[in-house]
Amino acid sequence: MYVWGRLMRIAATHRRRGPYAAGDESRLAFRCLPTDIDPNLHLNNARYMMLADIGRLDIFLRSGLISVCRRNGWGPMMGGVQSVYVREIRLWRRFEVISTIETWRGTQVVGKHRFVLASGETAAIVMTTAGVYDFRARAFVPIDTVVAALGHDRPPRPPDAAEEAFMASHDGLRRLAKATREPVDA
Repeated sequence: MYVWGRLMRIAATHRRRGPYAAGDESRLAFRCLPTDIDPNLHLNNARYMMLADIGRLDIFLRSGLISVCRRNGWGPMMGGVQSVYVREIRLWRRFEVISTIETWRGTQVVGKHRFVLASGETAAIVMTTAGVYDFRARAFVPIDTVVAALGHDRPPRPPDAAEEAFMASHDGLRRLAKATREPVDA
C-alpha cells in the first residue's frame, strides 16, 4: 500500500479510533514496505516525513479540525520539522507512529511523532511546528481560538527545554528564509 492507500485507510478508519483531544495520542501501525526503503534497505528519510503527515491527518480528522477549518475558511499549515534517527526500521518490519500535540504558543503548535519498533524502542522522533491559516484574513489564527472552535478550553502546558530550543531554532531559520532572496533565471 503506497502513500495514497495509507492516507485513504487512515481517513476511512479515523472514527474507529475515537475522538482526539490535546494530550491524547494517535497510534498508527505500519510495516516498512519496498516502496519505503532506500539503498540501505531501511525506511528512507522522506518516508518518515510522509508518515508523520499521516499521523497529523489522523489528529486533524479525529479532533474535528478539518471540519472547523472548512467552516471558517482556514487551513492547517506546516511551519517546520526537526528529526532525529536513532535506530533503523528495516524492510518488512512493523512499527508504530505515535503522534501528539505537545503544546502551543500564539499561532504556533508543536507536535511530536515518535516511530516505535515492536521491541518498544524509539527509532526516530520528528518534531513539527504548524499553524492554522485564515485564508480570508491572510493571517495565522491564534491557537487558543482554534482550540475554542474545537470546543475545548484546555490551556497549553509550558514548553519543555527541547521544545523551546526547537521553536527558537525554527523562528531563527524562518527569519533567515524570509530575509534571503535569490534571483531566479527564467
